[in-house]
Amino acid sequence: MKRRINTQKAVEALLYVIPKIRKQDMYTALKVLYFADRFHLERYGSQIYGESFVAMKNGPVPSFAYDLVKSARGDGYPLPYIQDTLAVENKYTLHALREPNFELLSQSNIECLDEAIEKFGQLPFNDLMNASHDEAFKSADRNDYISLENLVKSLPDGEILLDYLQS
Repeated sequence: MKRRINTQKAVEALLYVIPKIRKQDMYTALKVLYFADRFHLERYGSQIYGESFVAMKNGPVPSFAYDLVKSARGDGYPLPYIQDTLAVENKYTLHALREPNFELLSQSNIECLDEAIEKFGQLPFNDLMNASHDEAFKSADRNDYISLENLVKSLPDGEILLDYLQS
């Protein structure tokens, strides 16, 4: 099972999440993207934009979305399209510099993003960290990628979904 990142959709998903979360902090935004992707996989059998997740100290981190934040912060690989899109203040506070392009986000994307925002977007750091230390996270070594197979297996009816995705 291979992932293919839709970079434009990744940017739009991040822009959608930022203004709707607690304190607009990087940690919450990235965790919301993780949970939204889980919801989308469980319900629709696909990811929102093809993200890969890394099992870091404080839980799963969406690798490409984190790269977007680092680029906007000025300490990552320079991505020219992010400079007019996202700003970072004090290393962790995110500011969307424009509205998301809703033409790139499907109804199912928005549904799952909204659910993740509602359930996780207002939680304090420790509650988010504890919620994200799930079976998928535990399946990977620290600072290593969580396999898509293990992410799918950690979902309700994950084995059935995995069979479907591998066929």
